[in-house]
Amino acid sequence: MYTGLQHLHSFLAYLVLVSLLIGIANGLMGYLKWRRFEEKDRKLALPALITTHLQFLIGLILYFISPKGLSNFSGEAMADATSRLYILEHPLTMIIAVVLITIGYVRGKKSDDSRKQFFSHWLFFGLGLVLILLRVPWSKFPW
Repeated sequence: MYTGLQHLHSFLAYLVLVSLLIGIANGLMGYLKWRRFEEKDRKLALPALITTHLQFLIGLILYFISPKGLSNFSGEAMADATSRLYILEHPLTMIIAVVLITIGYVRGKKSDDSRKQFFSHWLFFGLGLVLILLRVPWSKFPW
């Protein structure tokens, strides 16, 4: 089960990246072209929200069952950069990224101004993507 969840977590990362890029591009183009925010724009942003939350849930499960996660938490592990990444930096940064992406989606959904809706999508999705890219353990990432 653990190995399967690891593979799913790694595969889903690609879907998160693609869906966030689509949401950011759509938000930026709509903002720059002064387009009217329509239902199709909301539906283009929804996969970014869904895949991000699904990735977060799988990561949370992995954090509690992985030997690199919570069970490895100690003062000695904090001294090691790789252990600290898995125990603290990666999970904390991903929580912040998920919160930012959720805020961007909700603000885009609730606003009445099309410019603000597009702005919320590209800004918050973009910030979330930057945080995600900063704390992905690239040395262990399956290419």
